[in-house]
Amino acid sequence: MPTNLDIIRSTYEGVSEENGKNLLAALDPYVKWTEAAGFPYAGTYTGPDEIMANVFQRLATEWIDYKAQVHTYLADGDQVSAFGVYSGTYRKTGKSMSATFAHLYKLRDSKIIQMEQYVDSAIVRDAIA
Repeated sequence: MPTNLDIIRSTYEGVSEENGKNLLAALDPYVKWTEAAGFPYAGTYTGPDEIMANVFQRLATEWIDYKAQVHTYLADGDQVSAFGVYSGTYRKTGKSMSATFAHLYKLRDSKIIQMEQYVDSAIVRDAIA
């Protein structure tokens, strides 16, 4: 049985399509997903459908080569943190960005029940302005 750390790693470290499939499989039906205030997709979304529509579909269509590359993971019981760098080019402006992030996941029974994003949102907003 995979550990909580294994589950979170599997959502970042493969090719984009695999990561997405792994994320969908790991999401609890009632997961709470919070994008940071100031981030273009700010808000708390409940359930996989809201998360996909309000975050990942937009990332896939509004950015060119958008990536979330993790350099450090920390696991503590039912919580896993991922620290890394977002990068990409905003389609409408042609501006690129590179912004640090931290994601804090909470899991129960091998399912993600909560995620909170921390990000340098000013850098991201500058790319879309």
